[in-house]
Amino acid sequence: MMSKNKIILRYSVITLLILLAALSRLIPHPANFAPIGGMALFGAAYYSRRVWAFVIPVVSMWISDLLLNNVMYAEYFDSFVWFYSGAWFTYGAFILIALMGTFTLQKIKVPNLFFSALGASVIFFLISNFGVWFSGTMYPKDFSGLIACYTAGIPFFKNTVMGDLFYTALLFGAFELSVRRFPILKKVDA
Repeated sequence: MMSKNKIILRYSVITLLILLAALSRLIPHPANFAPIGGMALFGAAYYSRRVWAFVIPVVSMWISDLLLNNVMYAEYFDSFVWFYSGAWFTYGAFILIALMGTFTLQKIKVPNLFFSALGASVIFFLISNFGVWFSGTMYPKDFSGLIACYTAGIPFFKNTVMGDLFYTALLFGAFELSVRRFPILKKVDA
């Protein structure tokens, strides 16, 4: 029974950290300085059931999107927004980042975290900007339009990298410090 309670507590703390990171999107911040990469990597590294590594971070981000789109930015929309234009690309990038993390973070070490966060930034940049080009009307639907879209996204890439590095360090650091302070949060070998 103790082992099951320990697993539930660990799972709850991991989930709470991801939800708090998602809700941090509601706090004013520089464009693209967001917890997306950190959340996906954190879930991929710590959930023992792989399905939760994808479901919990995606649902947490979706909840924060609902709040952003329908409370904070409601004036820009005509009706309730379940998913914004291009959301499928953002969520697709998020899932790919988590998938990458399941491989790159089998051992949680600072170099692995650093390179995984950088990889998350690149994945998000490539897929989200492709989504802007594909689903939007700002750029012509040809190769030059795609290149123009990626070029326009370059100034935001720095904040994406900084956000991914910051939130990866924050989430992993907070959890590892919690495990040291409360050993009951250590992984239970099944």
